[in-house]
Amino acid sequence: MRVSIVVAAAENGVIGAGGGIPWRLPDDQRLFKRLTSGHTVVMGRGTHESIGRLLPGRTTIVVSRNPDYSVAQAFVADSLEAALDLARARGESETFVVGGGSLYALALPLANGLYLTRVHAEVEGDVTFPDPAAAPGAGWKLEEEQEHAADEHHAQAFTFQRWERTGDCAGRSAARTLSALLD
Repeated sequence: MRVSIVVAAAENGVIGAGGGIPWRLPDDQRLFKRLTSGHTVVMGRGTHESIGRLLPGRTTIVVSRNPDYSVAQAFVADSLEAALDLARARGESETFVVGGGSLYALALPLANGLYLTRVHAEVEGDVTFPDPAAAPGAGWKLEEEQEHAADEHHAQAFTFQRWERTGDCAGRSAARTLSALLD
């Protein structure tokens, strides 16, 4: 099974502020939906609670250390490894880790792919994305990117990037191209 990370991060690494996302980028939201629809998404409890609902058209696994935590119509796992095992047992071909910061840090050494939206701004926030280059077993290659200028719907310019783990990674052939997703 392929494990991919999907994240939008400002130039200073910020991904969250006060339980929310510090920008509104509709085209990034559309890419997220196209990437993850029909697949399993894995998120931390805080991310799930900040969204406030399940994402339609996806299987959701929430990671929580609280053994009493439950989410109607979703799965709960006590670790990222347990969540990935559950997705694998369900026959998932690609599972997406979608936040938050501590779950991203755990997923980076395991991930085959990284779909990164680089938001061209420095913003205030309280959650950051760890540096992929510093992750154990790091070795990422930029495979594709597409720039997006600020416009009437997007206050910040941003760049969609698709990174692949270098070396012999299982699941590499399942990589999706950005151009196909953005058309």
